[in-house]
Amino acid sequence: MDASFWALISLILFLALIAYLKVPGMLAKSLDDRADKIRNELDEARRLREEAQQLLAEYQRKRKDAEKEASEVIAAAEHEAAGLVAEARTKTEDFVARRTAMAEQKIALAEAEAVNEVRQSAVDIAVAAAQTLIAERADEKKTAELFKASVEELKERLN
Repeated sequence: MDASFWALISLILFLALIAYLKVPGMLAKSLDDRADKIRNELDEARRLREEAQQLLAEYQRKRKDAEKEASEVIAAAEHEAAGLVAEARTKTEDFVARRTAMAEQKIALAEAEAVNEVRQSAVDIAVAAAQTLIAERADEKKTAELFKASVEELKERLN
């Protein structure tokens, strides 16, 4: 009985002990459990990936909707701005037209006042000239007659 015999016996006893304790079944069960766990993790990963793709598609759709809405808002704002510009232009043109009309009225009024002043000056000059002529050519008797005639003419106009 040498050492190789005892090594063989020990090996057989070791293998018998392993079989008795059902180590190969536990190893198989452990490997099966691990395979199931990996399979479950793969399924979960697949499910999460699909969910992520759905979320991505939803967010892309929402982004497109938001971009469309933003472009509509921009278009509406541009339209409103164009309307405001047109309205401002119209109001400015009306303002300029009113100012021009007021200026023309003021010019016409000033012109009429100037004409009236010139007429008044002409009347004053004519009256002064007439007084001077009457004073030079008329004596007291003629002056009294002219005064009486003027008074009578005034009375007739008043009645």
